[in-house]
Amino acid sequence: MKAIRFLIVCIALTAFAHPSAQAAVGCDLNDPDRDVARLFPGSTGYKTMYVSIDKKGGEALLLQIEARLGDKFQGLFETADVPYTIYEIYKGKDKIGYIHGVNQKGRYGGLQVFLVLDVEGNIQSFYFQKLTSRAAKELRDPSFGQQFEGLNLADFYKYDVASKKTVSPGRVDAIKNPSPDAADDFYASLRATKKNLILMDEFLYGNKYLKDFKGHTP
Repeated sequence: MKAIRFLIVCIALTAFAHPSAQAAVGCDLNDPDRDVARLFPGSTGYKTMYVSIDKKGGEALLLQIEARLGDKFQGLFETADVPYTIYEIYKGKDKIGYIHGVNQKGRYGGLQVFLVLDVEGNIQSFYFQKLTSRAAKELRDPSFGQQFEGLNLADFYKYDVASKKTVSPGRVDAIKNPSPDAADDFYASLRATKKNLILMDEFLYGNKYLKDFKGHTP
């Protein structure tokens, strides 16, 4: 009887744990009040919005985003029901930009790449909240993140995440890998940035940069 009871308990615990183990993984700022003040000096407040591909457009939207990215979404970080948290930043009554982060698979673990964007979708700063890498020191150096400043989705459409090469000359070519040990995580960072910008274009910028996507038919 003890063995039977033990088996029933194990089955029940497994059934209970399974949904959470397979739950979609979102990406929030660790300390929004502190981080918003640091990433947006001069801001006076923010609003938090929650969106997902599933609620915004479902499978059809996921396929469109994958086409724009040039790669398939994979794993718990990239399911259609992943909750994306967008921080809308204000200075007084004026909206001055956004902060948005995405999870991305790196070589040794997950990366969390946050972008600080102005109201036009240009990158103001690039920020790793989470980074497991042998070259973490080099990748976290401000000089690496500064290479992303001023870029937008039109620039990243010239970068092919599958081949890890630019398909035409552009400003993404100027982003240099800071360490030979960082190659996989460097490319993961570029993919995360392009994915982040595409999601923000879909969710908030009204597909402003869709015209720059060569696969788009007007």
